[in-house]
Amino acid sequence: MAVPALASQEIAEPVEPRAGVLRNVFSSLMSNRKALAGLAVLLLFTVVSIFAPVLAPYDPHSLQFDALLPPSIQHLLGTAANGQDIFSQLVWSTRESLLLAVVAGVFATAVSVVIGVTAAYLGGAWDHVLNLFTDVFLVIPTLPLMIVIAAYAESHGVWVLITVITVTGWSYGARQLRSQALSLRNREFLDAARVRGERSLYIIFFEVLPNMTSLIVAIFLGAALYAVLAAAGLQFIGLGDTNDLSWGTMLYWAQHNGALLAGQPLWVIAPGLCIAALGGAFALVNYAFDEISNPALRPVKKRKR
Repeated sequence: MAVPALASQEIAEPVEPRAGVLRNVFSSLMSNRKALAGLAVLLLFTVVSIFAPVLAPYDPHSLQFDALLPPSIQHLLGTAANGQDIFSQLVWSTRESLLLAVVAGVFATAVSVVIGVTAAYLGGAWDHVLNLFTDVFLVIPTLPLMIVIAAYAESHGVWVLITVITVTGWSYGARQLRSQALSLRNREFLDAARVRGERSLYIIFFEVLPNMTSLIVAIFLGAALYAVLAAAGLQFIGLGDTNDLSWGTMLYWAQHNGALLAGQPLWVIAPGLCIAALGGAFALVNYAFDEISNPALRPVKKRKR
């Protein structure tokens, strides 16, 4: 029996390859103003962190200058209480602040993926135990938990801060991923993979996670935003290594030396603005991903007359 021409065309219609999907996401990001603004700021901070030795005019630890000099051509932001050039410290601090945001965001997202997707896919007792574990971390006050963990740590280095942020920042993303994975668990393509005899790890990594890419990226951006603010807050109250160069430690030393009373407001304003700009960049890209993945959130364009 001959197959009608229309039906044959529908059957022969190819499925859009993954490269085409990625190309569409990239083009959508490039056409989104929020994404462009956020990516531009992230690119700027990345360039500054890479070329810090070239952009910084002086050694950030050098004590060769007079204390509390006002802004000038030689010292764009003035000098600190011990004579260090504030602008050089600001440039070098970009490295650690950006490193903390990205690495802590990646680790928190990885924990969210492992716990959230595993709980949803395995179901049963695994789902109950992991969901209870997630709920416990969701209801614990985050700031006191971070302070307790950081205060009782033997050292206050970068990896301690990353560990603290990861421990306190994975639960919200795990809840979102669990909900998304539950909606995918009984789909036809997963049933087909089980019929083929594929293992659970294969199904999770090659069937479930590729269909959750946009949500995972959004969770990473949210975790990175949380890491920026959490790291700066912990370092500001002295729970980080005060000898490190980061925007949080700059705020710590500015507050410790009374920068505002000493007539050096830029010592406080400059790192504060950088923290706000980096956090805002992650937030803008996150909002753009939400608009791309959810058409209901896209702004309505007015028709031209």
